[in-house]
Amino acid sequence: MLRRIFTVGGFTLLSRLTGFARDIMLAAILGAGPIADAFFVALRLPNHFRAIFAEGAFNAAFVPAYAHVRGDHGESSARLFADRIFTLLFASQLVLLVIALFFMPQMMSILAPGFSDDPAQRQLAIELTRITFPYLLLITLVTLYGGMLNVMQRFASAAAASIFLNISMMATLALAAFFPSAGHAAAWGVLISGFLQYVLLAGDLSRHGGLPRFAPLKLDQDVRGFFRALGPATLGSMGTQVALFADTIIATFLPAGALSALYYADRLNQLPIGVIGIAIGTVLLPEMSRQLTSGDDVAAKASQRRAFEFTLLFSVPFVAAFLTVPDVIMRAMFARGAFTKADAAEAGATLAAYAIALVPFVLIRSAVAPFYARKDTATPMKAALTGIAVNVALKVALVGALAQVGLALATAVGAWINLLLVIGFAVRAGYLEIDRALTLAIGKFIAVGVVLGAALWATARYAAPYLAQLSALRDETALALLIGVGALVYGAAILLLFGTRWLRALLRG
Repeated sequence: MLRRIFTVGGFTLLSRLTGFARDIMLAAILGAGPIADAFFVALRLPNHFRAIFAEGAFNAAFVPAYAHVRGDHGESSARLFADRIFTLLFASQLVLLVIALFFMPQMMSILAPGFSDDPAQRQLAIELTRITFPYLLLITLVTLYGGMLNVMQRFASAAAASIFLNISMMATLALAAFFPSAGHAAAWGVLISGFLQYVLLAGDLSRHGGLPRFAPLKLDQDVRGFFRALGPATLGSMGTQVALFADTIIATFLPAGALSALYYADRLNQLPIGVIGIAIGTVLLPEMSRQLTSGDDVAAKASQRRAFEFTLLFSVPFVAAFLTVPDVIMRAMFARGAFTKADAAEAGATLAAYAIALVPFVLIRSAVAPFYARKDTATPMKAALTGIAVNVALKVALVGALAQVGLALATAVGAWINLLLVIGFAVRAGYLEIDRALTLAIGKFIAVGVVLGAALWATARYAAPYLAQLSALRDETALALLIGVGALVYGAAILLLFGTRWLRALLRG
């Protein structure tokens, strides 16, 4: 399992690194003003729908169902099942696309009402969203193909697909002079990347299993089971996206730059979420589905336990860094061109607020995997909707005093409630055992995180006078120093508290 995690995580890391290069270009060219805010709305809308219908609800319902059909009834039945789901998925996304393109002004009034005070910005957001929205149809098909490949134990192409989004946007941004605005250039980059990702996944699947085809619709037992799982999964995924929609809506009423601060903070926060949390969850779900189909509950529990420990091992350094030195990170990454140090300070404060919830962000996919693998999407939905109710209420309460930082803090509280409820439900159902060994490991990770955070804070503080003498690359040098010190301190602390035997056992698993 770890080899597959490293495959997904490696490509996801490459995607995140190229994504940072893309965001550096975005920050330098778009800055954090009205055009940037309009583009980020145009980018968020299809991404929200993608997260609800494609990567969120669809994967949760489709991957276990496809794995069970393939394991119990064979390849031909699985192919027919995939054909029927493909037909339904394509038709529904096509209808959604037509509706969205036709009613985009009305959608913008609901989802970005703060833009109504600036007709030019509102019109720009409508234009850009009409360019980016077809990306949703393409990426939904990519998600279907990726889910089928994952069940076949083929993870590389699906993990690498998002690299095309970054490359495509950088290419169009480099040619921004040929577009009406830099926002138009970035939007066209999003759409072009959808076609590139589709070609990559379709090519891989056609070589190793055959592309799904249009098929007559028949609500047999497998398709009905898929829809029974899809409904709660959609509500659960929608809960998280409702919170992000609320961020977008509320931030449009804040001063220019609030949406951009949320975007850049979230982009850094997404590095560990994607490389660690999503990568492990992507591998764990089909793994547990296969183990449970064969009746091996013990192996399924062991897989989830390793996933938890592996996730914490790689996420603790990010939590410590984002909480203690977010301003240094933001300045080093983005403070150039149109993106000022003041913009970096706002984004850094937002990043620190998001970091409070980094642990639940990275663990949630592994936590819900035993439910999804058993085709139970209703229980995680209850936890997600409870978390989102608290989240939205806190957004309204905190935004007045803390602006976009309050929105991020509310998201953090909601994420913790979601995770703790899921873990509680899993323990009660017998899917997860929180024994002395797991409790001790969690305590050790907390101790290591505190030590690392203190080391990073002290390094940043006491090195500042010496770094101030540099005439150039001051923040970049500070970040490199922090990475070096952090790696040494974290490695030593892990070896001291956990020992080499634990590391070898984890890696062998």
